[in-house]
Amino acid sequence: MRMIFGLVLAVGLALAGAAVYVAQGFINKNQAAVQQEAAIRAKTGGLVEVYVVNKPKDYGDVLKPEDVQPIYWAKNALPDGVFFKKEDLFSPDSKAVRYVQRQMEKFEPILAVKVTAQGEQIGLNGSLAMGERAFAIQVKAADFLQPGDRVDVYWTGSVNGVDGEMTRLIENQLKIIALDHDAKAKQTNGEIQNRTVTVAVSPEQVGRLVQAQATGNLVMSLVGHGDTVETGKVDVTTAGMLGIVAAAPAALPLAPVAEKTCTIKTRKGADVIETPIPCTN
Repeated sequence: MRMIFGLVLAVGLALAGAAVYVAQGFINKNQAAVQQEAAIRAKTGGLVEVYVVNKPKDYGDVLKPEDVQPIYWAKNALPDGVFFKKEDLFSPDSKAVRYVQRQMEKFEPILAVKVTAQGEQIGLNGSLAMGERAFAIQVKAADFLQPGDRVDVYWTGSVNGVDGEMTRLIENQLKIIALDHDAKAKQTNGEIQNRTVTVAVSPEQVGRLVQAQATGNLVMSLVGHGDTVETGKVDVTTAGMLGIVAAAPAALPLAPVAEKTCTIKTRKGADVIETPIPCTN
């Protein structure tokens, strides 16, 4: 009997020890998870649900309710203009639609600047400030340009009095509001191509660009984001580019100086006679 009691006691102690070991491991694991979660929360400020597109959307596409879904996003890294509620994107009391104003990739947050207001028609009018005009020009430009970029425009052509062609900077920091870039091609290698680029300009700039387009070739150069440095006058000729200095014109030969002759006149009757004499000065 005592042996049975002792055996039961030993088994009970073993089970109790195992239970304590398992419980301690579970508690330690939970404590580690809680500490990890606290560290993540400290770095991110917590997670909040924001709405993103669940498929790529291009400029001009209609944004439909089935095109969006909520995901968790770090609170400390929220961009401006995100949507927290589906009702904010698609008002239940309105059948008007939203249009995509900027290309968006899958799972990219939907921002207010990337979509139109409900019922607002997409177009260039919303991209023009008071007094600006939309003007489309044929130009050589790189395929990485996007609407919203700012560019300098260079003109190349012939000028009277200049040997060969010259290149001149004619416009600074024009804002691109549309272009014929094929977003689906995803060309990002910087290839220079003939493009139709629409820029926001003043009426005076429209006149200059029309004249420049009619008399030469135009090329665009991307201006860095936030670059406010004023660009001075830029004029480059072929000779200047190659460092060729024009030769000075040859001096004309001097005309021979006529030898001075001095004479004295004497009259004999009706005749006048000139007699050469040495010149005194």
